[in-house]
Amino acid sequence: VLLDKNTISVWMEGQNGEKDAFSNENMLVWTRPQSFMTYMNRFSFIPNQNFSFFFFFFFNLCFASLFTASKESLLQNNKDKGTKSGRGSRKQLFEEYMRTEDVSAGLERGELIKGVLRINPKKYKEAFVPSPDGSADIFLDGIAARNRALNGDVVVVKVLPPEQWKVLYQNEVSGDINERTLANQMVPKAPDVIVEARYNEDDEVIGKMKNVCLHDKGNELLLQVVIIFEQKHSRAASGFLKFLPNKNFAMFSPVDHRIPRVNVPLVDCPADFVSRPGDYENVLFICRITHWPADNNFAEGRLAKTLGQAGEIEPETEGIMTEYDVDFSEFSEEVLNCLPQDLPWSIPAHELSRRRDLRKECVFTIDPATARDLDDALSCKQLSDGNFEVGVHIADVSYFVEEGSVLDQIAGKRATSVYLVQKVIPMLPRLLCEELCSLNPLTDRLTFSVIWKLSPEGKILSEWFGRTVICSCIKMSYDHAQSMIEAPDKHFSAEELPPCSTNHRIHEIKEAILNLHNIAKQLRAQRFESGALQLNQLKLSFSLDKESSMPQGCYVYQYQDSNKLVEEFMLLANMAAAHQIYRTYPELAILRRHPPPQSKMVDDLQEFCDQMGLDIDLNSSRGLHRSLNENLGNDEYAAARREVLTHMCSRAMQMASYFCTGALKDENSFHHYALNVPLYTHFTSPIRRYVDVIVHRLLAASLSDLSLEEVHKLASHCNDRKTASKRVQELSSELFFAVFVKECGPLDSEAMVMGVLDQSFDVLVLRYGVQKRIYCNVCLKAVHFRKVGKRPEMTLVWEQADPSKESTQQEISIFTLLNVQLKADGAPMKYSAVLKRPSALI
Repeated sequence: VLLDKNTISVWMEGQNGEKDAFSNENMLVWTRPQSFMTYMNRFSFIPNQNFSFFFFFFFNLCFASLFTASKESLLQNNKDKGTKSGRGSRKQLFEEYMRTEDVSAGLERGELIKGVLRINPKKYKEAFVPSPDGSADIFLDGIAARNRALNGDVVVVKVLPPEQWKVLYQNEVSGDINERTLANQMVPKAPDVIVEARYNEDDEVIGKMKNVCLHDKGNELLLQVVIIFEQKHSRAASGFLKFLPNKNFAMFSPVDHRIPRVNVPLVDCPADFVSRPGDYENVLFICRITHWPADNNFAEGRLAKTLGQAGEIEPETEGIMTEYDVDFSEFSEEVLNCLPQDLPWSIPAHELSRRRDLRKECVFTIDPATARDLDDALSCKQLSDGNFEVGVHIADVSYFVEEGSVLDQIAGKRATSVYLVQKVIPMLPRLLCEELCSLNPLTDRLTFSVIWKLSPEGKILSEWFGRTVICSCIKMSYDHAQSMIEAPDKHFSAEELPPCSTNHRIHEIKEAILNLHNIAKQLRAQRFESGALQLNQLKLSFSLDKESSMPQGCYVYQYQDSNKLVEEFMLLANMAAAHQIYRTYPELAILRRHPPPQSKMVDDLQEFCDQMGLDIDLNSSRGLHRSLNENLGNDEYAAARREVLTHMCSRAMQMASYFCTGALKDENSFHHYALNVPLYTHFTSPIRRYVDVIVHRLLAASLSDLSLEEVHKLASHCNDRKTASKRVQELSSELFFAVFVKECGPLDSEAMVMGVLDQSFDVLVLRYGVQKRIYCNVCLKAVHFRKVGKRPEMTLVWEQADPSKESTQQEISIFTLLNVQLKADGAPMKYSAVLKRPSALI
């Protein structure tokens, strides 16, 4: 409490000898309320005589927060309180990080947990880290609990005291019916549609119990970050600037709500930003966080770049790539100097003499029609004994990328090519990707091959690995190969196919493809019979204008038999490479593992499916695969139900990852759950994946003496870049679809309900394969939500256009079919999903 010192001048000592108040030049500050009350009780409030005192007392009591003590006095007083001085005393919002040695000791004793932080993109105050036993995720509640860590960071967390644990929807956890009428929240607007809200975090149901680790009676164990073990987030974001009057900084608001707002110096802003801030309301900027003080909700940072107008494809794309730390810069002269300089390049004679020459064999590529980086080819010929010689031939990138060179370093840093809708950000210079390494037709190329002798049933009779040279006779698309599979008796003319080598007849190529197709079917059936699982989700493809690269059309990509053919032999080659390098380098092999799904989430999903009456077996990968393909009906909507259930199952799955075999002592942990194989790696795409380059070097025994720690770090880095690349590709697709909706919408489609929350529901838009959330906060008379066990249901109460008629109800549950409309939102790159009125009401 602050009082005018001219009115009251007193200094009190507490019984313990500590000062209960301190004064500065102009005012008196009480640090203990009880001492202030003791002091005030000394006075008798007599009308008139003490009016002046009472006035000053009341004034100070009401407006104490407007006064500030001198900086020197407050700083001295606050040292023992852990607060920080500034404009008055500023409360410390975040805990200081633990010392490294204390963290190490806590981890060793099992008192602390280390894991990758994931922040809910639709409710940024919720975050999770995986449980060490893999059973469930563990919840971090609020921004303070994250302690300035960002999405993807490796953090160390401690368990908060039990009195701070939360109770989340206890009645729903116990399985009671929970029904709430939301009629009071309805906005009286035209009842034609329900519109998806933008980032309405308050509608996100916290009680997604299958995602979090719970204690008894619904108490949720809570954690807090004690240190950022490794910063994985780039600390860069795209967003908008806001002018703040009378400040020497501007406010940067990231597009991604999981990133804090940032104070940036005005000197970083455009020259006319202060005088014309309105000109920049719709301009995207890149900001990099430099510091996040413990006493501020806002971080500090610097503007890195002005991107351009929000809503335009290129500025939005650059913002996405920058945030996910994708290196899209041009390759330096130093890097390009590592490439052959004498062009056109031809294979040296001494290199040819060291390789198995397959140039006369019928070798061909099957790729997307627009592919330019062709890194795999196939061959197949029938032997006199009825068996087949099948070859997988992979571009020998390691020949051109010398270990330790500048080119090798930049490739290792990028780790993967990034495939955007409109372009590719290559891992390697285009001279390598599209020419020297690409297995272009009618051109001699260096390859690394695995060649098997296979029975017609796909049984491996013999296997050979080695460096080879090939000359592809034709570059086919998946559609070309598919046409041969679908019309095996057709005679294809040269005009129906791309240019073909005169050394091999079209009939010979067709026979090779048909034989590969038959063997691939056998291999595929055997894989799934032995317990493999495939959870493919829908992929959206676009038709682009050649000049502007704007989307002109979009469609769900159709996975055909020709895709499956190539996939089977790439899987076979990758498994063969894994066994080969593990035999040779048991401590240094770089493999790919896939842990089993989180057990608690599987149990909850099984219970949910049982209550929904779904005949789904989640006890094994084999059982799940059979359930998805056999137990969801055979009508026109079976594929949609399969997609919905696949989405549910995917949430329980853990990520596959690269690892160094020497870093894991238990061979059982090498297992790949989805493929159900003991060993797996990546060998078949060295043009676009750096891990494959390392595998090639291991196969060729040309890898220098790398330590276990170096290979482990390399595997971890490749995991990070693969995850980032996948997310960037998803965001690129979302960006182009939003532009397509804006340019070509509104778009009508059927949709199937994927999930029901208390005030919203998720749908799969069947025509376009996109998932959207529809909120029930407008345009309805009432909404009733109920949950019986694990099964959520919702009743929407629609008003009739004719007020004299009774309202009509619409039931919403998993697999419900609806009619929706996609339409552009007011914000750049956003679109809404609109639930159309049931036909009975029209």
